[in-house]
Amino acid sequence: MSYRILLVEDDKQIREVIEDYFSEKSDGEIALVTAADGEEGLELIRFEEFDLVMLDIMLPHVDGFTLCREIRRKSIVPVLFLTAKATEADLLHGYELGCDDYMIKPFSPAELYAKVNALLKRAKGMVISKEIVCGRISINLVTFEATVDGKTVELAPKEFALLKYLIEHKNCVADRDTLLDRIWGYDFFGSDRVVDNHIKKLRKALGEAGGQIKTVISQGYKLTE
Repeated sequence: MSYRILLVEDDKQIREVIEDYFSEKSDGEIALVTAADGEEGLELIRFEEFDLVMLDIMLPHVDGFTLCREIRRKSIVPVLFLTAKATEADLLHGYELGCDDYMIKPFSPAELYAKVNALLKRAKGMVISKEIVCGRISINLVTFEATVDGKTVELAPKEFALLKYLIEHKNCVADRDTLLDRIWGYDFFGSDRVVDNHIKKLRKALGEAGGQIKTVISQGYKLTE
């Protein structure tokens, strides 16, 4: 079985070492696609499919945390951070965003190759529900479609991302700061009113089912059955 893996790493020497080792070790079973900065990585993530993504955190233009967040908006592909940035806060933040594991620099190509193979095998063996349902609303994690009573609902990317987060945390209160961080990114400098405006649009798009999104005064929002 062949795999397609994306490596986003700005250090040319690291990229070349990983490329050479994976090419030789996998005997052609792993096709490694590389990007030298976050902007290039973002384009690849948005328009191509991969079996696993390896990300540096400190990247030019767009950092690895932002890339991981973008991946998790549309995919459950394994994400492995390759980083020298190994504070507890950074590690926890990465896991909160949905990464699967870390490799702390410096590391050996053999160790990285073993880790990648373990993640690929784990992902292959996982049984993942394609659909999450809450009351009349459901979302498909493969096609990234939202439906109400079985009928497709047209949502803008931010509205879908909001609904995905709320349905994955149904019956739990999501405060505005958390939604801003998860949907817009921790480096977003706008007002938290942007959350309220998008919730309003989301409710309208969902029609009567929009009433499932409850406002929790002075806290945030909650999706209920």
